[in-house]
Amino acid sequence: MKAARLVTVLLLLATTAFLLIVRGDADRVPPSEPLSNLPQTIAGWHSRDYPLDPDVLAVLGKGDFLNRVYVYQPSAGSQPSGPQPPVTLFIGYFATQRTGQSIHSPQHCLPGAGWTFESSRYTTLTAEDGVLYHVGEYVISDGTTRQFVVYWYQAHGRSIPNEYVAKFYMIADAIRMNRTDGAIVRVMTPMTGDETIESARQRAVRFTQQMSPALPRFIPN
Repeated sequence: MKAARLVTVLLLLATTAFLLIVRGDADRVPPSEPLSNLPQTIAGWHSRDYPLDPDVLAVLGKGDFLNRVYVYQPSAGSQPSGPQPPVTLFIGYFATQRTGQSIHSPQHCLPGAGWTFESSRYTTLTAEDGVLYHVGEYVISDGTTRQFVVYWYQAHGRSIPNEYVAKFYMIADAIRMNRTDGAIVRVMTPMTGDETIESARQRAVRFTQQMSPALPRFIPN
């Protein structure tokens, strides 16, 4: 299975490189705002930015990255009124993937950081503005901590939870529109104590529904 996946990835990368060379040397990159302008406060969630380590940035390549932790601070009378575990939002946006850098799959980078996957599935959620997002959901563990993860690839108004499908669309869009820009969006929240998976999922999904309407300002459709 791993060998077949490796062959598939190598074929996709080789095909992408060939087609992009044939298509031209420069992408059309629509204007967008820097990710740092994403609202610091979202529906009672207040945030702090955490810069990525230089080693991590070197692996990620040239792009715009946001690594931010949101903590829920309810106003008087709001619901839920109790303390909530934090939510970490990571977004990596690449204005072009023509020069060798590409979006890294959580299935590759999280195991490298010591996480193992307990479960995974694809599903659909509806943002507060009514837009449907096709996302992946993971439960991951490093032996002492468990986290619930929502993630997807975003490009040209399209949300995709599968990295291979995202690669195929990137190739198609490079040919049709001369665009290879795209992003990965990842929402993570820890499962504390004896918290159930469904409780952590509700928190991550609710935050995602509240945050995602702002994304087109930073990830062009």
